[in-house]
Amino acid sequence: MDFIDKIKQFSKKAESIKDSLLTEEATKMSLIVPFFAMLGYDVFNPEEFVPEYTADVGIKKGEKVDYAIVQNNQPIILIEAKWCGENLDRHGSQLFRYFGTTTAKFAVLTNGLVYRFFTDLDNPNMMDEKPFLEIDILNPKEAKIAELKKFHKTNFNIDEIFNTASELKYSNEFKNTISSELQNPTDEFTKFFLGRTYSGRLTQSVIEKFKPILKKALNNYINELMNDKIKAALKTDEESEQTKEVSAVQAEPTQIEEDQRIEPKIMTTNEELEAYFIIKNLLKDIVPMSDITYRDTVTYINILYKDNGRKWICRLVLKDNKKVLILPNADKSQEKFTLNNIYDLENYKDKFAEILNRYINN
Repeated sequence: MDFIDKIKQFSKKAESIKDSLLTEEATKMSLIVPFFAMLGYDVFNPEEFVPEYTADVGIKKGEKVDYAIVQNNQPIILIEAKWCGENLDRHGSQLFRYFGTTTAKFAVLTNGLVYRFFTDLDNPNMMDEKPFLEIDILNPKEAKIAELKKFHKTNFNIDEIFNTASELKYSNEFKNTISSELQNPTDEFTKFFLGRTYSGRLTQSVIEKFKPILKKALNNYINELMNDKIKAALKTDEESEQTKEVSAVQAEPTQIEEDQRIEPKIMTTNEELEAYFIIKNLLKDIVPMSDITYRDTVTYINILYKDNGRKWICRLVLKDNKKVLILPNADKSQEKFTLNNIYDLENYKDKFAEILNRYINN
């Protein structure tokens, strides 16, 4: 599954569960931790994704930020988490204090629905007041998702993101300025246009007179520009449909060769990943969680020991209308169990442990 598809799927899940999340802890476990798991971080590895990370502030010792993503034993991203119903505008100062006391170059303030990314563009080692990137999970924009992808563990590069952050910051500022001027043109903005079109003396009364005219002209121009683009797009679609119709009439019916058939696409769903994390957590007292891996297929997800296809702990078929757990027996036969939901997996902890110990001891 492409990264953008994962984000869109996660967006649907967030929309469906947000109203049932009544606490900060529920928000963390249902939205925030899965979000960073989606970015490729091992959220069950305390050496990589550290909860309650200590960030001493001045003479205050033992101050803790909710999470820190660590690389080479040093924090690279600090994460301050809030309940999904919280307004984030009131909580930036807390993260600001933590930022300067660590080596982290980036900080994230989130309520599970909105993710604000900060760095220190204005002053070194001092977190900027404004985020350079803001992701609204309920309304993900493709351009911003492309920037978010740079924070994926496999893509993460501090220098590259920092350079991009500067561009994003000023790009956002420019867009905000344009938006503000379109709604309420300032004197300076109005003077700019009048200086090119008006030959009289630019008194304050003249400027005030032309402000609503300028606002109307600019918005009309944007509307006309958008209408032209829409018409061009519709014309292109219409021509494309006509081409398809002609091609369909002209084409001779042919049989698709075996090697030309389109293979079904493997899509690892959030539910499958969540089930995988549940099983990893159930077995963490037996082996390191990194030893529990998965391989997905079109019809089911395989949970494996040390990524060995012959040492599968279970298989999961997770469809909307059918959820089945399949377990391997010692004699290579299989047992199947129907699940009401993935949280029923906790009832099979002993069976998972028995299967895992069988592989360890052989």
